[in-house]
Amino acid sequence: MSDGKACCIVLNPEDNVAVAVNALPAGTSTGIGDIRTCSSIPAGHKVALAPIAAGAAVIKYGQIIGRASLAIHTGEHVHAHNLEMSTGLAHLDLDHDVVPAHPQQVADQAFFEGFVRSENRVGTRNCIGVLATVSCSGSVARLIADAVGDHILADYPRVDGVVPLGHGGGCCMAPGSEGLELLQRTIAGYARNPNFGGILLVGLGCEVNRVDDLMTATDLAPSQATGSTDLAPDANLKTLVIQDAGGTRRTVDRGVAAIREMLPRINAARRTKVAARHLMVGLECGGSDAYSGITANPALGAAVDMLVRQGATAILSETPEIYGAEHLLVRRAARPEIGEQLMAHIRWWEAYTQHHGVALNNNPTPGNKAGGITTILEKSMGAVAKAGSTRLNAVYGYAQNVGARGLVFMNTPGYDVVSITGMIAGGANLICFTTGRGTVCGFRPVPTLKLASNSAMYAHLSEDMDINCGRILDGEVTVADMGAAIFKAVLETASGRPTRSEALGFGSEEFVPWHIGAVL
Repeated sequence: MSDGKACCIVLNPEDNVAVAVNALPAGTSTGIGDIRTCSSIPAGHKVALAPIAAGAAVIKYGQIIGRASLAIHTGEHVHAHNLEMSTGLAHLDLDHDVVPAHPQQVADQAFFEGFVRSENRVGTRNCIGVLATVSCSGSVARLIADAVGDHILADYPRVDGVVPLGHGGGCCMAPGSEGLELLQRTIAGYARNPNFGGILLVGLGCEVNRVDDLMTATDLAPSQATGSTDLAPDANLKTLVIQDAGGTRRTVDRGVAAIREMLPRINAARRTKVAARHLMVGLECGGSDAYSGITANPALGAAVDMLVRQGATAILSETPEIYGAEHLLVRRAARPEIGEQLMAHIRWWEAYTQHHGVALNNNPTPGNKAGGITTILEKSMGAVAKAGSTRLNAVYGYAQNVGARGLVFMNTPGYDVVSITGMIAGGANLICFTTGRGTVCGFRPVPTLKLASNSAMYAHLSEDMDINCGRILDGEVTVADMGAAIFKAVLETASGRPTRSEALGFGSEEFVPWHIGAVL
């Protein structure tokens, strides 16, 4: 094309269809070898890269999105007239259909500069967290962090900030309920996240989620002798209760004193060269557009494959947004029971949404189809594409501690801030967030890389976006090239380079634990 932009994009080397970047008249070169279009191809639609026999699989994102209902010729438009969803696709024999594992060995080991907390826990940041146990203590947590301020932190250059985290729950919840358990697990997960060098828990005193109950339920109880516990070799955990301290001002004063006591020890931590296997990256997409599934998500998937081959961990989440493509993840399960665990979460969501009178389905709408989406699988695979192509090694509940390496799944809502809160509680030390419309949030203490799906939005929101995956559409790079660029940015960010959201000060308002159950 005269402007240098790509005509078509191949999202995975195994694909037998490509995606037209712009509308292509009949007889137009696709820009892929000597393949020309047999008929006009609308923008965003699929074109065959090879002959596809009737009944044969159509592959996009490296996955089956349906079967050819008719024989398809090279260069032909592939859509609803010749592509259908096969009922057999959702029922796979795990003993025979599991995707082969990709080799884990790498020729060149990658490294980053991180804060080593223990043998298997490495932080990408060195922060102090002020965590509220209940909404009633959230403002006091913020006042404590504000009172510490830059004037105190200036003497501790290796401390990356004091992060207040309040939330809207913690009281009027039934003791022993699933909702309270989730909240306590989330708060404890943040307390244990390796990006925190120290933690101050702040409670009110009369709430359901009292400090002592939280710590007992989650094994965070401190030493009686010192009032703190080593969550990691250079960590501190201290507690305050507003009603015991004598009110807001006294609690703030005591909170500042507690943080001052922590600061020298936390500042003593230094970045150390460590292998990339210590990275745990949460994967998210939000504020998506028509290009998210063909630029940013596949490019992130390519980076995830590189991370997994380094021995790192990547967390896919947002169960409602993989609905319809869940069996393609099941095919990638390392063991049959892992696939069954994923399907159990799918069934829970089906019952949950039915109970609330909401439909949980991703059937392509007329607008989706006009944009080139043909089947349920294709739509959901746009979201799943960010998980790359390696095996699924484990499935976790919301905010559960993630211990497995490689690609794993966490059951979360599709609501971005809730999903990411769960992954950080699970141990994520870095987030990659793809967006097409331009979501601008950030998640302290974990750096969040924003991956824009198109160049126009990237330019318009240049102060918020970190990486422009729209360069794929512009014909400047391939999906694989962009994946390598993301991988490089992950290492640099993990080593301390600030993200755009960090520079803007995002992160304290985006702590949103998943609320389940009755508020009494």
